[in-house]
Amino acid sequence: MKDHLMKPMLSLEEAQERVLGAFEPLGAERVSLLAAVGRFIAEDVSADIDIPPHNNSSMDGYAVRAADTRGAFPDAPAVLTVIGDLPAGHVPEQQVEPGKTVRIMTGAPLPPGADAVVKVEDTEPSGDDVAIHVEVAPGNYVRPAGEDVQRGSLVLSRGTRLRPQEIGMLAALGRQQVSVGRRPRVAVLATGDELVAIDEPLAPGKIRNTNSYSNSAQILRHGGEPILLGIAGDTVKELTEKVEEGLRQGVDLFLTSGGVSVGKFDLVKDVLAAQGRMDFWRVRMKPGKPLAFGHLESGDGESRVPILGLPGNPVSVMVSFEMFVRPALLKMQGANLLHRPRVEATLMDEIKHKDDRRHFVRVQLVWEGAEYHAYLTGAQGSGILSSMLKANGFAIIPEDWDHAPSGSRVEAIPLD
Repeated sequence: MKDHLMKPMLSLEEAQERVLGAFEPLGAERVSLLAAVGRFIAEDVSADIDIPPHNNSSMDGYAVRAADTRGAFPDAPAVLTVIGDLPAGHVPEQQVEPGKTVRIMTGAPLPPGADAVVKVEDTEPSGDDVAIHVEVAPGNYVRPAGEDVQRGSLVLSRGTRLRPQEIGMLAALGRQQVSVGRRPRVAVLATGDELVAIDEPLAPGKIRNTNSYSNSAQILRHGGEPILLGIAGDTVKELTEKVEEGLRQGVDLFLTSGGVSVGKFDLVKDVLAAQGRMDFWRVRMKPGKPLAFGHLESGDGESRVPILGLPGNPVSVMVSFEMFVRPALLKMQGANLLHRPRVEATLMDEIKHKDDRRHFVRVQLVWEGAEYHAYLTGAQGSGILSSMLKANGFAIIPEDWDHAPSGSRVEAIPLD
């Protein structure tokens, strides 16, 4: 099992390509409109109506023939006869003929014959008439039919994340249900004799199982459903039983933390290899160098379940999740965009020493003076979870840099 140590380290891009190449969208399910918030639409949506469906007024005022206002100004207004009122939600019953006007409310359909609206502030009513104090052009304060969305146009593309604004548009189109990508079910297993459950007292030499909870929170945040399997101690029997338990749950992805490094008691590699076909890599990144990836034979023996074995240190496991698990979850849900956007930032603290891996340092990204500034969140060890607690981004220090002076321009990945 140590032949992986002889292999060169993979670049982050090569490792991501291998991992993501093993995943496909899981298929779709129909859910109610509000249940679709945050999920990825699994169909293209085209408009079957114009929005708005009719020409309507964008102001309270008077619907007029623009020609009837020609030459009007405060000292010489155009005087028109008011023939009716038109509130929003009502159908116009009268036609606006020369010399006539209809008092109209915002959102009401433009009556036939009218081609403009004069806002109420530019008028002065007098009995059955109204004085128009401005000249207006056709289309003034008129929202034309289809101004927002035209019938037959593509409104939403498959793979779009449904935010509140997309939900509002679907409601405008009369969609009570929508087809979305199925949520991935992810088995989450932490390994190591040193771990105890979070509700247990800490005995000497023990630490609490934080990784299962940080990973499960990440899974929830990115659309998945975590299946917590607890802790497996460093024995082949315990590890095998936990793996088999997870496979019986019908999961779409198996996620472990710990036990994929080079230590004497890192038995996860042996157990996973016995359950399926595994690759064990070193990725040219820090934190998160050790990584296991492969497939396990499912409980029914008829399918294979992808598995990602992440490192054990709490920062390493969260950074590795961002680089590998998050895009895999999004791909399974049919997302169009798998990776976070990047920004350019000025590094405000010096990094004195660095090896030949790509470093993802935890930073607070602050918009100052028309650019992002990246401030380190303290000590950057892979076991210092508080460095993640204070961070809203990663600053990326390239492989070929041996240090990073304060003031360096770097790429950064915003997390929030």
